[in-house]
Amino acid sequence: MTTPYVRPDVQGFLAFLNNLPGPRTHQLSAPEARAMYAAMKDVADPPAGELAVKRDLKSGDIPVRLYDARAHREPGPVIVFFHGGGFVIGDLETHDSFCAEMARAMDLPVVAVDYRLAPEHAFPAAPDDCEAAARWVATSPSELGLKVTSLVLAGDSAGGNLTIVTSQQLRDKPAKVPVIAQWPIYPVVDDVQKYQSFEDFGEGFLLDKPSMQYFFEAYKATEGDVRNTPILHRHDGMPPTLIITAGLDPLRDQGRAYAGELIRAGVPTTYREARGNIHGFVTLRKAIPSSAGDVAACFAVLKDIVNEAEAERVMAEAAQGAAVAAAAE
Repeated sequence: MTTPYVRPDVQGFLAFLNNLPGPRTHQLSAPEARAMYAAMKDVADPPAGELAVKRDLKSGDIPVRLYDARAHREPGPVIVFFHGGGFVIGDLETHDSFCAEMARAMDLPVVAVDYRLAPEHAFPAAPDDCEAAARWVATSPSELGLKVTSLVLAGDSAGGNLTIVTSQQLRDKPAKVPVIAQWPIYPVVDDVQKYQSFEDFGEGFLLDKPSMQYFFEAYKATEGDVRNTPILHRHDGMPPTLIITAGLDPLRDQGRAYAGELIRAGVPTTYREARGNIHGFVTLRKAIPSSAGDVAACFAVLKDIVNEAEAERVMAEAAQGAAVAAAAE
C-alpha cells in the first residue's frame, strides 16, 4: 500500500488518541467500554445546540428521542436514526449532537432509536428493535405529534448496518408509509476480512482489528442470516441511497462494494468518500474540525434525495387516487 493521505487535523487527533494511557475498548467489559465511549463525547463532539423539540419517548419498550428544529410541522418525512458502536456501545447521548445537527440541517424531525445492545442482548435484538421502532414511527403515533408521510433511515457504522437491514425488512414487508431514502454511514455490511482496507487500516486509525473482533464476538450474529451480512441480500427495490465511507477506515472497501451492488441493481445511489478521514468522523466534529464539512456536504445531498423522492411519492399517491376515483365512476 502506498502511504495514504491523512488530513492534518486527523493526524493530530490520531496522535492524541494513540498516546492515551490505559486499556483499549477490546480490553474492557461492555459496561466499561460504554462508559469510556460516553466520556469521550464532550471531548470529540460539539454541544447539541438549540432545538424547538427534544423529547424522550418510548416505542413499546424501546427508548427513542425526538429532535425537531420546529415546534409545529406539516405532514412530511421523518428521519429514523440508528447509532453506531459495534452493536455493543453507544446510545442516545453519544449521538445527541449529531442528531440535533441533522434535525436542523435537514429541517426534518429525527427519531433516534436506543436499541438493545450486545452481549446482554445478542443478535437479532438490535435489528428487531430497529425494525419495530421504524414501523412505530410509520404509524404516526400520537406521542410524536406528527403526521408521518414517509421514512428516511440513517445510521453510522453498526447503525449503518441496521439502516440497510431495516430498509430491506420494510421493502420485503412494507410499513404503513414507505421508506423513501436511506443513508448508511461507513456501514458494516459483510465479513470485514474479505476486504483490503481491513488490512490497510486495521491498526492505528481508531477502529482496529481487536475492537472489531470484540464487537463481532459480543454480537453473536447468526451465520447465513442476511441481517448479519446485508450485502448478500437482494438489492432491487431499495430506496434511493446516499452512502459515505472514510478513506482511512477498515470498513471502507465493503462500503464501496455495497454502493456498487446498489448501482448494479438499478437503485439511485450517491457514493461519497471522506478522503483522509477515519471511521467515526460524524461524531468527531470537534476533535476533527474538517469532519463538519463532510457532514454538511452529505446533508446537502441527502436533502435533494429526500425532496425528489417525496415529490415522486406525492405524485404516485395522487395518480393512484385518480385511478381509484375513475374506476368508481
